[in-house]
Amino acid sequence: MAESQNVEYKESWRDEYLKWVCGFANAQGGSIYIGLNDNGEAVGVTECKKLLEDIPNKIKDTMGIIADVNCLDKNGKQFIQIIVNPSSYPVSYRGEYHYRSGSTKQQLRGSALTEFLVRKTGYRWDAVPMDNVSVVDLDIESFEIFRREAVRTERMTRKDLECTNEELLNKLGLIVDGKLKRAAVLLFYRNPQRFFTGCYVKIGKFEILKSNYFL
Repeated sequence: MAESQNVEYKESWRDEYLKWVCGFANAQGGSIYIGLNDNGEAVGVTECKKLLEDIPNKIKDTMGIIADVNCLDKNGKQFIQIIVNPSSYPVSYRGEYHYRSGSTKQQLRGSALTEFLVRKTGYRWDAVPMDNVSVVDLDIESFEIFRREAVRTERMTRKDLECTNEELLNKLGLIVDGKLKRAAVLLFYRNPQRFFTGCYVKIGKFEILKSNYFL
């Protein structure tokens, strides 16, 4: 059987292949075989038992999904089968979104990522809820700066800000179903690049210029 939309062969395991798991989960699902060459011929793997423990744990810890992992035998050589089911919600690997298309894996960026997220959840990119970060992980100093500037610019009153950080995030619409939105992490987490590679925030200041000329 040749590689296809739902089948991928790898001769040995590398952690970077977690991206392929992510791609299958975001597409139609499929199987990844470790220990088979590009022609589907068994070359075998060492420490099959260890991989049966390591791979499922790494998939769960990095992406929060469960995959069936089996140790199979072909012509006396053991190989691993990873069965990935299609996910009903977007799956990310370390803040990156991958997608299986044909026999290739693609990382989704820009408009392709936006379209994918809207199709899967109806959310914009910044509104997607996160599973692996909570309010207690956010930066206290960032909340203090926000409160000070909100009062100074009269965007919110002191009474509005007399609440817990979690209540404040709720008021700002940065929590959905008890989970932080990505926007909350971008605004209040000290190092958001831990979750979103290459992310940064641009701030623009606009002034209205008055003219002394009248028509």
